Amino acid sequence: MLDPISLAAITTVLGAVGSGMANEAGKWAWESAGGLVRRIAGREVAAPTTAEQLTAVAQLVHERVRSDPQLAHAWSLFAQGVRMSGADTGVGSRSGRPRLPASTRFFTDRQDALKLLDKEASRTFDGSPRVALLHGREGMGTSTLAVHWGWRQADRFPDGQLYADLRGPGAIDSGAVLSSLLRQLGLPDEEIPPSAEDRIDRFRRHVADRRLLLVLDHAQSAAQIRPLLTSASGVFTVVVTRRPFTGVDALPVQVGPLAKRDAVRLLTDLVGKPAITAAKAALPSVLERCGGSPYALRAAAPRLSVRAVEVRPVPDRDPVRAAADDSYRLLPPEAARLYRLNGLYDWPAFGAAAAARAADIEESEAARLLEELADALLLERTDTGRYHYRPVVRVHAEAAAAATDGIAACSAAVSRTIEGYLHLAVGAAQAALPESWRVPSGTSPVAYADRGEAVSALATEARNLVQAVHAAEEFREWNAVVRLCQALWPLQLKAGHHDVLLPALRIGVRTADTHLPGTRAAGALHAQLAHTLTELRRWDEAEPEALAAARDERAAGHVRGHASAVEFLGLLRLRQWRWQEAYDCFEEAYGILDGIGPEDEGAGDLPRARALLERHRGRALRGLGRRDEARERLGRALRFFRESGEAYNTARALTDLAETRLDGGEFAQALPLIDEAIAALAKEKAAYQLAHLRALRERCLNADGPQG
Repeated sequence: MLDPISLAAITTVLGAVGSGMANEAGKWAWESAGGLVRRIAGREVAAPTTAEQLTAVAQLVHERVRSDPQLAHAWSLFAQGVRMSGADTGVGSRSGRPRLPASTRFFTDRQDALKLLDKEASRTFDGSPRVALLHGREGMGTSTLAVHWGWRQADRFPDGQLYADLRGPGAIDSGAVLSSLLRQLGLPDEEIPPSAEDRIDRFRRHVADRRLLLVLDHAQSAAQIRPLLTSASGVFTVVVTRRPFTGVDALPVQVGPLAKRDAVRLLTDLVGKPAITAAKAALPSVLERCGGSPYALRAAAPRLSVRAVEVRPVPDRDPVRAAADDSYRLLPPEAARLYRLNGLYDWPAFGAAAAARAADIEESEAARLLEELADALLLERTDTGRYHYRPVVRVHAEAAAAATDGIAACSAAVSRTIEGYLHLAVGAAQAALPESWRVPSGTSPVAYADRGEAVSALATEARNLVQAVHAAEEFREWNAVVRLCQALWPLQLKAGHHDVLLPALRIGVRTADTHLPGTRAAGALHAQLAHTLTELRRWDEAEPEALAAARDERAAGHVRGHASAVEFLGLLRLRQWRWQEAYDCFEEAYGILDGIGPEDEGAGDLPRARALLERHRGRALRGLGRRDEARERLGRALRFFRESGEAYNTARALTDLAETRLDGGEFAQALPLIDEAIAALAKEKAAYQLAHLRALRERCLNADGPQG
C-alpha cells in the first residue's frame, strides 16, 4: 500500500480533490485541503491551477509532514476521506455499455477500407495509439463506414463503443466532447471534472484498462482531437474527417467515390431490380450526376422508384449539392419554404417548435414537414428525435432562401427563431428560479410544470440557446442577447454546462459593456461570467469579471446586486485559498447590505442573505485557522437555517461546523454534527454530500492517533 505521506500519494490526493470540484462535496474537500495545507505550511499557500503548481504544493506538504507526526496524522486522515469521496466511490455511476448510433441497412463495397481498419485495430500494440483517419468528401459515406465497421467488430470491444460528433457552430470544444465521453462511460455530471485538463486525465484513467472503440466523427483539426486520444492498449480510435490533416500519427484511410457497379448495386438494394430496369435509359445520367456519392445515390433512389427521373448532368458540381437541388425541386411549396427558411442559420439540432417559428406556421404542420424533408434526405434525424442539416445541404437551403424569399423575409425568419428561443429560455428560467432577481423579467408564452422540467428544458436546448445568442449578436438584436444570457443563470447554477455556455456569456458581457454600461444588466452578466469562469477553474479570468460586476451594480445603484457581486469575489477567493481576502469580501458585502432600507428592493431577502454571508465568513475564518471565530459565525448561520426550515443549508452549515471541529482534532464533538447533517439530507437528492459526510464520519471513528 502506498505510504499516505509519500510525495506520490500527496500529489495524487491533491489532484483527486482538484478534479472533484464539479459537485459541492468536492468544493468542500478543496476548501478543507486548502485550510490543511495552510496549517501544514504555517502560512497562506496559493491554490494550484496547473500541474506544476500542484506538484510544488505537494512537495511543500511532503517536506513538512515527514518531520511532524501530528501533521502527518492530520494529513493521513484527510487523505483517507478523499479516497472515500463520491468522486472515487462512483456515487452516481451508471451501468451499461456505450454504443454507436444505428448503422445503415444497405452498405456496398469499401472492402479495402474495411481491411485497413481491421489491420490497424489488430496491430500489435507497441505503445503508440491505434488510430485510423478516415477521410473523404462530404457525402462519400465516411461516417457510415466508421459506424458500419464498428458494429461489425462489436465483439472486439466488449467494454463498448464511444461516439462523439465534433461538428457544429465554431467547432465543438474538446472539453465539452470529453464531458460527453465521460457521460457515456457512466459518469454523471457531478463527477465530471470542471477543467479540461482534469477531464483529459479522468478520461484516460477510465479507459486505461478497457477495450473500447472511439469514433470521432466530423473532426475539423488535429488540435481538436489530440486531447481525445489515448495510448491505452485496448482503445482503437477512428477519426472521421473531410480532409486529411497532419499533426496526428494515424493510419490514413481514403474514402472515395463508389465504382459504377457498386453504385448500381446500392441503387438496386434501395429500390429493387424492377425500378432499375424501368429507369435503364436514365441510369447513366443519374450515376454521372451522383458522382459515386452514397448520399447522392440514396437521395436519387426515390425518384427512380417512381420513375420521376429528370436528370441534368453537371459533372463538375458537388454531387451532394446537386442531390439536394434535385430533391428540393420535387418538394411541395410548403415543405420547400420550411427547408429554405429553417436553413438560414446553423442550429445544432432543432425540433418542430423552432422550425415552426422560422416558417411562421403551426408546430404540428412543421412536424409533418420535417419528417417529409428527412425522408427526402434533406435533413438528418438525430438519436434524440431532432433534425439537422448536412453542411453542404444547409448552404444550398440558405442560397435558395436568398434567391426565392429575399433579404427581408430571411431576416424575419431568423428573428422569429431567436424570439422563439428567447421565449423558451425566459419561461424556463422563471420556472426554474422564480425567486431570483437575476432571471429576466417579463412574460413568456412558454410555461413549465416545475423547476426540474424547466432546468431540463434549458439543458436540452443549451447549444441552440448559445447559437441564438450568436445569431442575436449578428442581427444586432442587443436586448435579445442580454435577456437570453440572463436566462442561462438557472442552468449555470443548477446544472453547470459551463464550457458550453461560456461563448454566449462572453457575447453577453461584450454587448452589455457596449450598449448598457454601468447598468444592472451589465453587472448581472459580468457576475454570471465570473461564476462560470470560477467553476471552470479559470480564476485569473474570473477575478476581473467579478470586479466589473461590482462596479456596474454599484454604478446602477443596485445595492443587492452590488453585495452579491462582492460575495462572488469572496467565493472566488475561497476557491483560491486566499482566506483573508475572502473574509474581507464577505465583510464588505455584509456592510453593503446595510444600505437596503425596509421598503427597498431585496429587503425581504436580507435575513437569508446575511445568514449565507455568516456561513461564508465562517468558512474563511476556518481557512485562516481562527476556529473559535469560525464556529461563532457558522453557529449564527445554522440557527437561521434551522429556524427557517432550510434542510439543505442547515446541512451545509452543520458540515462546515463539523469540519472546523475536525481541524482542531475534536472528533467527539464533530460526530453528532455530522449525524445531524446526514439526517437533514435524508430527503434531499444529495448523494455526493452524503458520501462526503459519511467519509467525515469514518474519519471521526478512525481518529486514534496524535491530535493537534
